[in-house]
Amino acid sequence: MTEMQKTMAVFTGSVNPGLANGIAAELGCELGNVKLEKFANGEIYARYVDSVRGADVFIVQSVCSGNGFDVNDALMELLIMADAAKRASARSICAVIAHYGYARQERKAAPREPITARLVADLITVAGVDRVIAIDLHQDAIQGFFDLPVNHMTAMPIFVDYYKNKGFDPEKLCVVSPDVGRAKAAKKFQTMLDSDIAIMHKDRPRHNQSEITALIGDVTGKICIINDDMIDTGGTLCAAADTLLARGAEAVYVCATHGLFSGPAFDRIENSNITEVVVTDAVPVPLERQTGKIKVLSVAPLVAKTIDCVYTNGSVAKLFD
Repeated sequence: MTEMQKTMAVFTGSVNPGLANGIAAELGCELGNVKLEKFANGEIYARYVDSVRGADVFIVQSVCSGNGFDVNDALMELLIMADAAKRASARSICAVIAHYGYARQERKAAPREPITARLVADLITVAGVDRVIAIDLHQDAIQGFFDLPVNHMTAMPIFVDYYKNKGFDPEKLCVVSPDVGRAKAAKKFQTMLDSDIAIMHKDRPRHNQSEITALIGDVTGKICIINDDMIDTGGTLCAAADTLLARGAEAVYVCATHGLFSGPAFDRIENSNITEVVVTDAVPVPLERQTGKIKVLSVAPLVAKTIDCVYTNGSVAKLFD
């Protein structure tokens, strides 16, 4: 008997088709045809128009708000697409989750709280997903919530290349961690840029509100780069920029993988003392907002290379070098 020929099939959910098209272009393939609709009561319907029998299916979805969907719709659509692919006899199903929703609740910070990051992992597993490709999870430990392979990629090298190409003097650069939890990531970023490092400490009296209470490190005369995994309402970043400038920083730049930009975020950033905010297209940013202080870089080449390595049984680790 001859070995069955492998087939790759890449599909996109409704939230971030722009990223999916970029990935398909990098892979040299076309996106598969899937019918996605909503019933009158808001329930989601999915049907693969193309046959996926025996195919290695890759579903690109950002679990966030965008393109008329909210975060809950995005999650349900991903689960329903995975279930449909499983029942259509796909050989394997890989969820390419550009933004992992509900990741901020990855532990119990107070009694009687849920651990939603684990709940989402369980839902994805039960839906029939065999592998996950994720980008800059809120906490690395979320990988351990899955009993299946997780390829956890990072956009950090993309940001490093961007800032190196801006021609900054490395001796004037200072990578700033917005909180203690990001200190390890900031250290990696600082090493790659060969710059100084500073760490801020913040308290959260309530959700979507924070207060900068301490700064460790000297930022006098420095061009500060705050690196975070996501930007939500932007309040923390604006407060951090004010603190850094008050401590003598020359300018404040911000980079984050996921630009959620909820509520007043766009206006806050535009009216802030931040020089520039750089995010990726892991979360869709409206074109009319990609002006002024906000710049978007693409993770499509990184994701496409990861998909190719997974599909050909190659080494994903080489992409980190």
